[in-house]
Amino acid sequence: MSRNTKINLLLLAIVAALAVLPLALGLGDHKDEPFTGADGEAETAITELEPDYEPWFSPLYEPPSGEIESALFSLQAALGAGVLAYYFGLRRGRRQGEQRALERERETGREETGTERETGREREPGTERETGSVPAGTGGTSADGQD
Repeated sequence: MSRNTKINLLLLAIVAALAVLPLALGLGDHKDEPFTGADGEAETAITELEPDYEPWFSPLYEPPSGEIESALFSLQAALGAGVLAYYFGLRRGRRQGEQRALERERETGREETGTERETGREREPGTERETGSVPAGTGGTSADGQD
């Protein structure tokens, strides 16, 4: 089993433990609504400390039920995960593309070197592929516009 596979399995086990342990250990059993979230806990604490407190702002949209609120939260989480996955996938794809391009350049450089050795020709200075110049005497112009 590779090192990456072991790390992925360990992370998966940790995430599963974080999801299952609070339920298995009965955390939150002493409350009327266990696992309500930080917003509900904060509202309860504020009303206990200051009963006549009035919020400064009200929500722009109040979902008609808790199920719709949960669905919207799930949609928001899924969109965020999608954006992050796209970003990391794009970065990885670019990195792999750069590595493949470098490998192709190295292979092409080896093939050219082998051909030059077979024909007995040596590469003239300034005729590398990266500069876009053409070997002298072929009728082309070099990258700087001179023959």
